[in-house]
Amino acid sequence: MIVLIGLPASGKSSFYRERLAATHALVSKDLLPRGARQSVEIERLLAKGASVAIDNTNPRVVDREPLIALARRFGARVVGYFFQPDIGESLKRNQGRPEKRVPKVAVFIAAKRMQRPALAEGFDELYQVRLVSGGGFDVRSFVQ
Repeated sequence: MIVLIGLPASGKSSFYRERLAATHALVSKDLLPRGARQSVEIERLLAKGASVAIDNTNPRVVDREPLIALARRFGARVVGYFFQPDIGESLKRNQGRPEKRVPKVAVFIAAKRMQRPALAEGFDELYQVRLVSGGGFDVRSFVQ
């Protein structure tokens, strides 16, 4: 299971499409039907033996804990990708979206809640992701 961690419009969905879509089922609260629970969908996919990527902001330890616990119930490895917060860049990327823009306040709220992830949370691997000018991603082992 992969847990993407970052502000809205930080590049998480683009990263998923570029690097993970061929191998991981996508679970995103934005894509679930109204009233559906994310954990139910994750559990369904893990029970089938699917690899799963969680594309939400996942800003706090308390947001990530149940995801990691669910993965462990199914014996899944947990890999985190932390998109270094850059409020200005996220606001700029959000403004440039043709659709699915989030209110500016959502970026500020996520930034205020953001807690740096740590291996001690239960991640098997943890990486830091930065957008590269001109497109693409720079992925490095997370330095704690």
